[in-house]
Amino acid sequence: MSDYQITLKSVYSCPAAEIPKKVKLPEGWTLSWHQAETLKAIRNPNIDVIFNFAITSDGKSLAAFLETLQTNCCAVALYPTNELARDQETQIQRYIEQFQPEHQPRVVRLSGSELEIYAENEKLRKAAAIASRTGQSEILLTNPDILHYLHRGAYLSSEDSPDKLWGRIDKDFDLSIFDEFHVLASPQIASVINTMLLIRNTNRRKKFVFLSATPDDQLISRLEIAGFRCQTIDPLKAGKYQFPDRPAEIEQLKADSWRQILRESTLTFISLEPTSKASEIWLKDSANHILTHFKNNPGSKGAIILNSIAAVKRLTPFFRELFEPHGLVVGENTGLSGKTEKERSLSSDLVLGTSTIDVGVDFKINLLIFESADAGNFIQRLGRLGRHDGCDRNGEFIQFKNFTAIALTPNFLVERLFAGETATLESNGIYDRPFFYQQIREKYRQINNFEGYYSRWGAVQSVQICWELGHKTIKQQYASSQKAFQEAAQKVFKTSLGQVAGDIKQWGKEWQERSGNKTGNPIVEDASSFRGSSPLQCGICDLTDSHEADKFKTYDLPGILSNLEIEPMTESAFMRMLNETSERLGQPIAKGRFKHCLAFLKLRSYREERLNWKFTYSGKLEENASAWKVQVLTGIEVVQPENYWIGEINKRLKKQALVCYVLRYPVAEVRSRLRLPMHFQIYPICDRYSIHDTTAPYSIAFGQSALLVDTLAHWLKSKGDEIWIA
Repeated sequence: MSDYQITLKSVYSCPAAEIPKKVKLPEGWTLSWHQAETLKAIRNPNIDVIFNFAITSDGKSLAAFLETLQTNCCAVALYPTNELARDQETQIQRYIEQFQPEHQPRVVRLSGSELEIYAENEKLRKAAAIASRTGQSEILLTNPDILHYLHRGAYLSSEDSPDKLWGRIDKDFDLSIFDEFHVLASPQIASVINTMLLIRNTNRRKKFVFLSATPDDQLISRLEIAGFRCQTIDPLKAGKYQFPDRPAEIEQLKADSWRQILRESTLTFISLEPTSKASEIWLKDSANHILTHFKNNPGSKGAIILNSIAAVKRLTPFFRELFEPHGLVVGENTGLSGKTEKERSLSSDLVLGTSTIDVGVDFKINLLIFESADAGNFIQRLGRLGRHDGCDRNGEFIQFKNFTAIALTPNFLVERLFAGETATLESNGIYDRPFFYQQIREKYRQINNFEGYYSRWGAVQSVQICWELGHKTIKQQYASSQKAFQEAAQKVFKTSLGQVAGDIKQWGKEWQERSGNKTGNPIVEDASSFRGSSPLQCGICDLTDSHEADKFKTYDLPGILSNLEIEPMTESAFMRMLNETSERLGQPIAKGRFKHCLAFLKLRSYREERLNWKFTYSGKLEENASAWKVQVLTGIEVVQPENYWIGEINKRLKKQALVCYVLRYPVAEVRSRLRLPMHFQIYPICDRYSIHDTTAPYSIAFGQSALLVDTLAHWLKSKGDEIWIA
């Protein structure tokens, strides 16, 4: 199949008809329509929640923070990745320099590792460290994980009152900003809803702002059911975008103060077989053409965004060797890249990365090569291109001459878009972005949104919050709050909290009878966490990382088994190496993430080819698969004959109590029929009766993934001798 090229029109954003009162802007500045409307909504006492759906690069961040730059409004901003939080910290400091607010808000960024190091340096408990850092800021940049856990009492002792932290923090910060919230999955959104209900029912009314280029009607409707007064600000629906392609149109828009937010770009579709290494092979074969682009367009900057960390790790040294003789710097940014490498990568001539750089990071690039997993992922990554006219290089501004995107696309998508009766695009066609994005959404793989999670598992957190509000230290103070919270949660999650409380007690009883432990409830622990527990997480000493302080990382066992060449080490040896490195460098290294690791390993290199492996169970899986429910199993091990060190892992793994869901279908079939996301954590498993089967006949999901599968499993249940789809 031939490759196809189209042109995407530039995008212009409408200016505000008038600037809201008492707004002081830097000289020569104006506001976009959506920025002014967002500020009005924040100031409107009759609005609780604002959803800003402006297109990528249209200044949603400024819209959210504008009030903090004009008044004494304090804000906590929540970012799904630490890279985005770092990027936004730089942006907000730039806003403060430009706006010169009289009150000079203090900006503090707080991640899990930074919290741990601060607490250690100041010799404080984490609760005291959080109180200290939040008390030193008017603008707090953190992640939704920390917001979740401080509202669930995770940093407190049993003697502390449950509201010790959130009682003050919720009062101090008037505004909560959720940036790029569309990347959060249903378990995280359920957590956010629970936290918002807690804040609303224990405090005076607070403001919440959600920023995303992707509308989420389900979230809006749920919040409205709970009684939140919501306002959506959608410039596209309001006709506040123009997509000109004629010079006269462009000149008129500029004369009317419309602001260009995305530049005209060419997009080439490279049709590839949907195999794991197709993109990697194409990039190696096309490397000299990519280099030629940089030679022919001096000052260019580019990004290659892939789905696989291992692919990026293999390609980075390949491109470095090719590019360095020409004075071009190649950077790397993945979940296994160290902090130093990540920060440095964004100033490289060419950066290779994964999802760590496609979520909201403000790139100044004119070349983008990317693969994608689904429609939302495609649109998200394409949105990194065309955001800026040029970039600064050695104190000089370099103007970009053109903007080029190359999509490494599965051949079925290219065929649906350009060939046959359903084709809606033509090669060399010119399209505006809303139309094009709609074609991608309709023709690309549709993934499951796990809508059933909210009613099945979302209320587990609600019950626990209710119990905390009934704690003896605050029971009287929050009696009415507890009742109001319970009523709202039952409406939102469409379930009875009394029934859920009964389920919680039953799961605990079953676990205690099975394990012999007098306490514990693994299923509830996973349902109560923000991103799920990581029972398969391992500590990694990355010998391929040149920055010593960044060598110590975590990675899940399945990814290790598939892609890494490793050497086992003991926990004591790992921690000794970490401590020695920290002392030698005079630099603290956060240790908390290694507390519950399954194993500790040295990473020596990345495999050229993925190795096959599967889980195995010591008993018979038929009974577990027939239960159609979340369970807690022990006795699970790994089968990987080529692996000389797997026996050491299995000694620990088979003792682990793993929250899981077992299905009597192979992984490929489950993935296809349940429309699971590309990186969804579900794996092949066999039992002693099927260990020699070429394809493992069962699938298993762990932790939070098991809870998500539980909401879909009825799609696979047998009815008589036939499979039925709900």
